Amino acid sequence: MPRIALQSIGQRMTAVLLIGAALALEFTSGCGVTDPVRPPPVRTPPPIQIVGYVAGWERWTPIDTQKVSVLNYAFAHVANGEVVIDQDNAQNFLAALCMQRANSPWLRIMVSIGGWGAEGFSDAALTDASRAKFAASVATVIKRYAVDGVDIDWEYPGLAGPGIVHRDQDRENFTLLLAATRKALDALPARSYGKRRDDRYYLTAALADSQFVDHVEVARAAEQLDWINLMTYDFHNSLTPTTGHHAALSASASANAGERSVERAVDEFLAAGVPARKLVVGVPFYGRAFADVQPENHGLDQAYGHYAGDHPWRELAADFIDRNGYVRYWDATSQAPFLWNAQTRTFISYDDPQSLKIKAGYVRSHHLGGMMYWEQSQDPQGELLDVLSAP
Repeated sequence: MPRIALQSIGQRMTAVLLIGAALALEFTSGCGVTDPVRPPPVRTPPPIQIVGYVAGWERWTPIDTQKVSVLNYAFAHVANGEVVIDQDNAQNFLAALCMQRANSPWLRIMVSIGGWGAEGFSDAALTDASRAKFAASVATVIKRYAVDGVDIDWEYPGLAGPGIVHRDQDRENFTLLLAATRKALDALPARSYGKRRDDRYYLTAALADSQFVDHVEVARAAEQLDWINLMTYDFHNSLTPTTGHHAALSASASANAGERSVERAVDEFLAAGVPARKLVVGVPFYGRAFADVQPENHGLDQAYGHYAGDHPWRELAADFIDRNGYVRYWDATSQAPFLWNAQTRTFISYDDPQSLKIKAGYVRSHHLGGMMYWEQSQDPQGELLDVLSAP
């Protein structure tokens, strides 16, 4: 997932705290919710599976659960080989998420473990004993918080990434860790709310393409997973030498050989043996900015001086798109928009309703498993989510 600075929950969870007293009457812990008096309204799920990540450190924003299938709480972490939910006020946040589920019976609430910079996976996956310990802690989390499953976001097996412990054995051990976790989940008894007796607890993973998946036994891992959340974004960021589309459907005409794209990532996973129905295409609700960019091609696929940060959709729409010197361009080859400010020589790559509609059509026409987005608070008015969930 994108690397985003954490902010104080105490400062940013006002909305959740205000409903704390009401939640206490309805929730035991996590998702334990009952409402025997008031039946939920008749609603229908989105036409394709929509998986959304919700950052536990962000301000709570209302969610139209008729537009989503799964909400992943981000993040739990690995400490001393066990999964812990350690963010401030996590229990109230999960309770608020699960209140959404009461009126949308198809909705599943999951806990995502890891994220960029998260440590502990390589050690947890190392031995039979460590894998069993990890899996047992996952089962404990599910029982304690009454969620519907977990999402493993190890960034990345076999790679140092932001300085995490990694080993050559991560390739095989990741598969074994998933298998141990799958076994522990299957051993859990069914419960009366949120999980039918014929509906097992979910196990998913967030995976990237290209070199980021070189140390993953993709097909064998997929056998243990209900689906894979493809992180098909951040193709260009502070670590890449040029600007470019950070989430394009196809490579641009001016891109270097081997340019990453949604199509390339999907083809890679399909070629590795992953069923199409298990591939959930990820999209960003934020843009990435580059400064001191060479001016050719309106800054697209050019060298730059320094990375200039990321901007959530709400900021892009309010302050950047065709505003303040930024001009929107459309790359018909990549099926992606971008912004160019000729005066400041700033380039911004992002997704918008036009590109997301095309991606949703691609997912449907290729019979993929659905779409995923990062992250809920970045689209508070639901402009982008509306496109993903449209019939």
